[in-house]
Amino acid sequence: MKKLVLLLCIVPLFAFHSVETEHSIIGKWKGEDKGDIGFVLFDSEGYAMFETGDQKIGGKEYNTQGKKAKMTYVLNRETKPMELDFIVTILETNQSNRILGIVEFENENKMHMAIGFGGSERPTEFDKNNSIYFFRER
Repeated sequence: MKKLVLLLCIVPLFAFHSVETEHSIIGKWKGEDKGDIGFVLFDSEGYAMFETGDQKIGGKEYNTQGKKAKMTYVLNRETKPMELDFIVTILETNQSNRILGIVEFENENKMHMAIGFGGSERPTEFDKNNSIYFFRER
């Protein structure tokens, strides 16, 4: 009986130590690249948007090359680093392209993101040429 009581007391302690905190990507994040400040927004419906200056790219509906499009995102938390895909879909044809990236959270308000632009492959690591630190604004 003592062993059973001891087991019931100890098992929950191990469970708490094995739980890793999952930080939310949802929100507005501010980053700086070569002196330029930009933002990336992730919403709870799966839409993403980039903002630089007065230019906004993405969201539920925006114009690109004279066509209406949307930008969504998919975050795969099962990989390390986490895989982050931005998916641009032309609304009229439903044709889509993926921008492949990786992301890791340093804490709940700071994340490191690397993106393979121009149709390139997904980055496998963070370096000074492909990555930016983002800080949560809200």
